[in-house]
Amino acid sequence: MRQTFTIRLSKDLSAWLEDTAAKSGVSQGKLVRDQLEKARASNGAQAFMRLAGTVRGAKNLSKRKGFSRS
Repeated sequence: MRQTFTIRLSKDLSAWLEDTAAKSGVSQGKLVRDQLEKARASNGAQAFMRLAGTVRGAKNLSKRKGFSRS
């Protein structure tokens, strides 16, 4: 490891991290590092955004009256 990073956590988040580490047998630091790596790999992209722009249809679909069949 190269660098130490100190953060302050809420009591709830700290308790969750401690419980999760104890249940999984993984250190708290490893859990945090894994989540940081996961966030870096996703490049900040949200999973649902991969669908943006893929739907085809009338551009005024939400404005058309009578289209909804409820």
